[in-house]
Amino acid sequence: MNRNVEIKVKVADLAAVRRIAEQLADTGPVVLEQEDTFFHCSTGRLKLRCFRDSAQAELIFYRRGDAAGPKESRYIIHRTSDPQGLLAVLSAALEVRAVVRKRRTLYLVGPARVHLDEVERLGQFVELEVVLQPAQDVSEGVAIAHDLMARLGIASNQLIDKAYVDLLTER
Repeated sequence: MNRNVEIKVKVADLAAVRRIAEQLADTGPVVLEQEDTFFHCSTGRLKLRCFRDSAQAELIFYRRGDAAGPKESRYIIHRTSDPQGLLAVLSAALEVRAVVRKRRTLYLVGPARVHLDEVERLGQFVELEVVLQPAQDVSEGVAIAHDLMARLGIASNQLIDKAYVDLLTER
């Protein structure tokens, strides 16, 4: 499985974080309109991510603990050019848990993906994903995440411990 270290934080001023991210970024911004359909899954989370104005989608399975600080996530991604067909099969076989819609602005900063997310019905968030190499220790990813949090002005007490789907279903 692929691995990364992630954090998520709800922010009041996404524009302020955007200005800093633009200065730090190696590449970006890339704006993505995403619709994630989550399915009930007993061993992790399973979602079909569809991209607006695209015939491409990604089926993503991941395992990640629910902790507020930087945490390891293990994931598998399968790309498909038939999102509606795959959605029909998955919906027939598994119960849909929820649908999360968001506008994501992506910046790359070294090994990290900085996501500035505007999530329908939830608000504005920053999500960091530090991509780990196969032999790389999680502690290295945690250190990179903490450094990037400091550079973006994100305090540890702002971190949240839930996925968007969990926040949405708790409403």
